[in-house]
Amino acid sequence: MVELRHLKTLVTLRATGSLVDAADRLHLTQSALSHQLKTLEHLLNTELFIRKSKPLQFTPSGQRLLKLADDALPRFEAAHRDLQRLAKGQAGRLHLAIECHSCYQWLMPTLDAFRKKWPEVEVDVPGGHHFAPLPALKRQELDLVITADPRPIEGVVYSPLFRYESLLAIAKDHAFITKEFIEPSDLLAETLITYPVERNLLDVFTHFLDPAAVEPAGIRTAELTILMMQLVASHRGVCALPNWAMTEYLERDYVAARRLGKEGTWGTLYAAHRENQQTLAFITDFIQIARKTSAQVLTGIRPAA
Repeated sequence: MVELRHLKTLVTLRATGSLVDAADRLHLTQSALSHQLKTLEHLLNTELFIRKSKPLQFTPSGQRLLKLADDALPRFEAAHRDLQRLAKGQAGRLHLAIECHSCYQWLMPTLDAFRKKWPEVEVDVPGGHHFAPLPALKRQELDLVITADPRPIEGVVYSPLFRYESLLAIAKDHAFITKEFIEPSDLLAETLITYPVERNLLDVFTHFLDPAAVEPAGIRTAELTILMMQLVASHRGVCALPNWAMTEYLERDYVAARRLGKEGTWGTLYAAHRENQQTLAFITDFIQIARKTSAQVLTGIRPAA
């Protein structure tokens, strides 16, 4: 009567604390999630949680199922991984490159979780690339590339990880502080601080300024996010970053942020890999771990379609 999907649903509900957030994380509508839970309660002839409780409270029956989930799900995942290894081979190589300077906040815990599950896979994140990662992926010099700039390359496929919004960081007393959102023309007189990468890899250009044919008054680069925030706070310019990269600075009230455009400027982060790798269990598992981990450690992101 109780299925694995039911256990996963209850665990997600416990982690998020609300039906709305649980439905979002499970890629379900709220009505579909409510129906699933009501069906389970009907089958078991008992309520599993107290509706409209804040924080969400589980009944004794719900707590018993959560205990079962905590015991059964890790065992099921371990058995599933073992079967995958038996079918596909245990050893492998995962050399990946990152076209994203601010990815480490979620990538490092992703790699930690992956290494625990796949200790036989050789994982490497080589730094200081002096070549284009995506062509290197096609040449089999790399096995996976984290990118927000999918380009049509024969034999390369893109698995979406999550959607994110770019925000404009400004000094707390900047003139933009009175604006609800930023328009491209607002940056005509501003110095834009960016990472030292090609502009076609920066969402602020590809999704915001270039479509409006707007060029900022100046461009300045900085290697580290913390240096960019210092420059912004001292009125040396403004910078656009993914929302999660600014979280700690906004929480500390070090800088302020505004949306880029009335509807916001959204991008999608992908894991690029070769088409012939899609049957490799550790590749698909890395992608699933990345999606799960990013949802746990990042705020303001959305599931990718």
